[in-house]
Amino acid sequence: MEQKLEKCIVCGVFYGTGKLDDSDPESLEELKALCEASGAEVVGEITQNREAPDSRTVIGKGKIEELRNAILELDANLVVFDCELSGSNTRNLEEELNVRVIDRSRLILDIFALRATTREGKCQVELAQLLYHLPRLSGIGTSLSRLGGGIGTRGPGETQLETDKRHIRERISNLRQELKEIEKNRQTQRKQRTKNEVVNIALVGYTNAGKSSLLNALTGSEQFVENMLFATLDPLSKKLTLADDRPAVLTDTVGFIRKLPHHLVEAFKSTLEVCTTADLLLHVMDATDPNLPNHKKTVENLLKDLGAESKPLLSVYNKADALSEEFVSEKDSVLISAKTGWNLDILMQKITDMTRTTEVERVLKIPYDKSHLVARIHENLKVLDIAYENEYQVLTVYGKEELIAPYEQL
Repeated sequence: MEQKLEKCIVCGVFYGTGKLDDSDPESLEELKALCEASGAEVVGEITQNREAPDSRTVIGKGKIEELRNAILELDANLVVFDCELSGSNTRNLEEELNVRVIDRSRLILDIFALRATTREGKCQVELAQLLYHLPRLSGIGTSLSRLGGGIGTRGPGETQLETDKRHIRERISNLRQELKEIEKNRQTQRKQRTKNEVVNIALVGYTNAGKSSLLNALTGSEQFVENMLFATLDPLSKKLTLADDRPAVLTDTVGFIRKLPHHLVEAFKSTLEVCTTADLLLHVMDATDPNLPNHKKTVENLLKDLGAESKPLLSVYNKADALSEEFVSEKDSVLISAKTGWNLDILMQKITDMTRTTEVERVLKIPYDKSHLVARIHENLKVLDIAYENEYQVLTVYGKEELIAPYEQL
């Protein structure tokens, strides 16, 4: 039996500030796409211009009445707000409208819960959802107990959310510890790749820009691809051979989006850290996207928040096969089509050129009182020879010049 789609109305409030909780036409269109990605049918849209949100219900009494009438007329059973709602906002709105009410953050968390498949992905989503719900438990009151499933209720489950705050904090602590262990394994793999001179490349970009399609085109993998927001969630790393036959690893990261909930950024920090450790970032953009400048800025801001703004970056404009007019890009960029393979050879050559590093042989003198550094040197460099003198351990090493430099200053 086919599951009936939930009918939802999206609601935005225009303050004219341009800040996180402010809506605009682009933001609302994106919210509709998120609703559809979560399995809902968008049947209506309500907007209001205000100088400041109503402390009780965000929107005013007249707009509440308009929304109530729209719910009855359109037979809607869900209202999704483009801004972030407090627990008391949600409770008050549900009492006024007599349908379920969720905000943009909860909707995105719901999509992530739907798409997570790996142990790490599921842990990260559950952690993000608990971080989101914890400060809202007192405000939501008894409303959780009457939610009978549907959009905004996936993930850790209502039974988890109805437990007291102490148990939720314990679960948060356990999840963080589990993610630390997973990250330790990733760091070990990363160090081994560095030691083996494997180039690390990360795909970053706005959701649905074509990162997974490019990963498939470059590596021959079969990562799931769909024309929807957050079609893939779990990061995937694949082997890649560069134009000069050097080995590389290409990692597809989770897509960025405007108003990405800070709970998600915190929970996915270990996954997103691949951006800070990569030798090169490929910023994949949809060349046909009418909102390209805003989406590009969103990705740049998030990379800055992650501390990866100074990393070498190559702008890759995808979907060139769908362009109807001439596209002008900046100097250090490449226009491609992951779908048809057009210009992928040029892209590979650019990647190869940008990841060439100076590898040298050096002799390091490590004082005995700093012997703890020797283990780190073994992790990051090839140790060709080691000798012991009166005051120093003398190591002959080979590797990237920038990795050797700090040990030459001892």
